Amino acid sequence: MSLSPDTFFLQQIWQAAGGAPAAVERVRFQGEGALASVFEVTPLAAASMAAAGLAAATLEQVLHGLDTPPVVTVDRRLASMWFALSVRPQGWALPPAWDAVAGDYRCADGWIRLHTNAPAHRAAALAVLGVPPDRAAVAQAVRAWPAEALESAVVAQGGCAAALRSTRQWQAHPQGQAVRGTPLLEQLPGLPGLPAAQPGWQPVRGRPLQGLRVLDLTRILAGPVATRLLAALGAEVLRIDPPGWDEPSLAPEVTVGKRCARLDLKSPEGQARFQALLQGADVLVHGYRSDALEALGLGAAQRQAWRPGLVDVALDAYGFTGPWAQRRGFDSLVQMSLGVADAGRRSQGDDTPPAPLPVQALDHATGYLLACAALRGLTQRLQHGQGSLWRASLARTGQLLLERPSTSPAAPLPPETEADFLPTLEATAWGPARRLRPALCIDGLVLQHALPAGPLGSSPARWHDGG
Repeated sequence: MSLSPDTFFLQQIWQAAGGAPAAVERVRFQGEGALASVFEVTPLAAASMAAAGLAAATLEQVLHGLDTPPVVTVDRRLASMWFALSVRPQGWALPPAWDAVAGDYRCADGWIRLHTNAPAHRAAALAVLGVPPDRAAVAQAVRAWPAEALESAVVAQGGCAAALRSTRQWQAHPQGQAVRGTPLLEQLPGLPGLPAAQPGWQPVRGRPLQGLRVLDLTRILAGPVATRLLAALGAEVLRIDPPGWDEPSLAPEVTVGKRCARLDLKSPEGQARFQALLQGADVLVHGYRSDALEALGLGAAQRQAWRPGLVDVALDAYGFTGPWAQRRGFDSLVQMSLGVADAGRRSQGDDTPPAPLPVQALDHATGYLLACAALRGLTQRLQHGQGSLWRASLARTGQLLLERPSTSPAAPLPPETEADFLPTLEATAWGPARRLRPALCIDGLVLQHALPAGPLGSSPARWHDGG
């Protein structure tokens, strides 16, 4: 009997996290409808949430000596909605998600996507094209370029772009081959010979991460999704951003439950403060390019030496090996590279523009994989006294999605109702908002954010107790 897509994805993720296969039997899926796509987006959403929930349930079991982990239930419909947007402003509006230049453009021989939300990335693309920030001028200039040549030129300039490739082209590409050769979640051992780590938090029944400290060095979008869930499980999450960075359209979505500070990690003062914060952390989640922290003298060996027993969770767009290991990337670009957007286009007709997934599923799913890794690392630390290093990438998550294309149209998601939201308004820094109720339920555990969403840089770079 063939596995359902939900169960197939869950088994793949849970196996990659080193979980006991029998634990999967304690997961229940419910809810009607699915996001319309040529890929199984809703099953991936439900399964990635379930894997993180199962990791939390297993941690709860180890913390309190339970005979079996609590049962995990995921509402597939609500999971799909969380993969889109969980916050609904009341009397105010979110800023536009994209700047005026970002988007898909027809090239001389295909299509390319320019990701220009960050000022430096926009400047890089415009410098290559030699045009002002005007969409019509950009479109005209792009038409003169072959897609892969323009992709290479923008990336070399320090920008972010991705040519449209088919799944076959991606599988033959050296980076596609490198991605297929890596685990969905890669675990590396902590450094040997360091003092055994002791639990750095005081968990209570139903709040397994109560008092635990998570240092969050991630930005758009997978990492913040991961730490949002860790905050809901009780962790103290401190997000660190560089001076000047902002995510106005996403901050209300992903800063709930966290405090947000700024540090310049290129300065001696910033590095000293980072070291102090890290020495008080239990978990570090970071999304810098694979060579960036090493170049700052903040590599994995240094981090482990500063904080023995650290659970160190790293994110990269295109993976940690292969010719694109240091390439900047985002969900929308990875979908172009892997052939996801091309498969959507072909389902509508070859002359249509790229058709990405209905939500940024690679970001969100990878976020729950990162949360799963952090929780599995904490469980192992309790059992063996050692830290660990984990790595995941948007491209490897996308590869999992490619392995299970949709075989038949699914019933659409029913429209949202009052029952889909938490009963009280969230007092965000921008105004009141409604927040979706959790799609993930773990028997006996409370998933609740202690802080409303707030702007980046609104807190000092210190732990709650001043450390």
